[in-house]
Amino acid sequence: MVDTDCKRKMVSPDLPSKLHVTIPSPFKLPVSSPISCSAPSSCSAYELYLRLPELRNLWSSRDFPHWTHEPILKPSIQALEITFRLVLAVCSDARPYINHREWNRRLDSILTSQIKLIASICEEEEDESAPVGDKRSSLSLLPQLATWRKSEAFGKKILSTIDNEMRFSKYTLGLGEQNISGKPSLQYDAVCRPNELYILKNNPYADHIDNNENETLYIIHQIIESWLHVSINLLKRINTRVDEGRFGEASGDVYLVESIWKLLTEVEDLHLLMDPEDFLKLKKQLHIKTAGKNDAFCFRSRGLVEVMKMSKGLREKVPFVVGVEVDPTGGPRLQEAAMRLYARKGEECDKIHLLQGMQGVEAAAKRFFFAYKQVVAAVMGSAEMNTECDSVSQIFMEPTYFPSLDAAKTFLGEFWSHVG
Repeated sequence: MVDTDCKRKMVSPDLPSKLHVTIPSPFKLPVSSPISCSAPSSCSAYELYLRLPELRNLWSSRDFPHWTHEPILKPSIQALEITFRLVLAVCSDARPYINHREWNRRLDSILTSQIKLIASICEEEEDESAPVGDKRSSLSLLPQLATWRKSEAFGKKILSTIDNEMRFSKYTLGLGEQNISGKPSLQYDAVCRPNELYILKNNPYADHIDNNENETLYIIHQIIESWLHVSINLLKRINTRVDEGRFGEASGDVYLVESIWKLLTEVEDLHLLMDPEDFLKLKKQLHIKTAGKNDAFCFRSRGLVEVMKMSKGLREKVPFVVGVEVDPTGGPRLQEAAMRLYARKGEECDKIHLLQGMQGVEAAAKRFFFAYKQVVAAVMGSAEMNTECDSVSQIFMEPTYFPSLDAAKTFLGEFWSHVG
């Protein structure tokens, strides 16, 4: 029989004297932090190739000052619209050796993941400030995809997905979905500004590089950068909500960030569908090369580095969440507070959800960099991976960012293994 008084014993005053768990520390790495940008010249070349300064202007524009979700939902919808452009590019690709079937499967999955994220963001809205009406978009590429012979089935599938995923939101996207419930439609064209996005469809090399993978690479990374911008705004909002004690709302945002990390991994995998010879030829044409052993291509993205640093920085909120200060002597104060929180539950479930979500973000971020290393090896060869990926390996091999939570769970696991 299980001791029914065990939870009281776990939070009893004599608990600290019984602790025998070594708390891992993330501050003992023999190398400097691997999370840093490449050389400024490399980062600038990357940003100019993707036309990020112009994209940032679109992401950051505030056309609806009273709409609190605009900084998060606008770049999310713009990422979705850019993905429609990738669908159009793949469907228009006349190369006979392209795996169209697998491209369609992967793009369907990525679009579904994005629509689910957008639906989750919309469901959070409690005010009535979202710009809605009764008009459908006339500028988005999706209605065109749903009527073009080559992409008709694909486009209709996406419209059906929008209908299904937006069912719990107060409004729908207004892209031509059935909207049987008759909900108001988001003013998609005013929010997304598809025409201005379409102006950015060509990169600076489009005119003098004859390589289909140039357009594919360009669009893939515009999608990635758009979602990184969303993540930065979400992480800022998480910090604000935690500071204000709005733990339930912060936990919802944390799980969104975790989902975005998983989406980024899925988008990165699209590189595996690019033709090997065409891609490596493009690498030569664009003069893409590493500047040193720790110069991973991914660190040319300032957005990625910023999101990783902010994701890691969530650990600084743990003391406030569990309600104690860090013990300057290195004692198990945080660990004990976390164990008590896990045991009490009750009205503090939001805090538990938040802490679990933070550890989920760490796991998803480390999985992203582990998967990135494998993608580099598969796309460019293991020699390239060995040249550039030392710093990437350090990221996913780092000790846990949340040593106190890790130690609390280790102790509780040992406790319950001896109860009975």
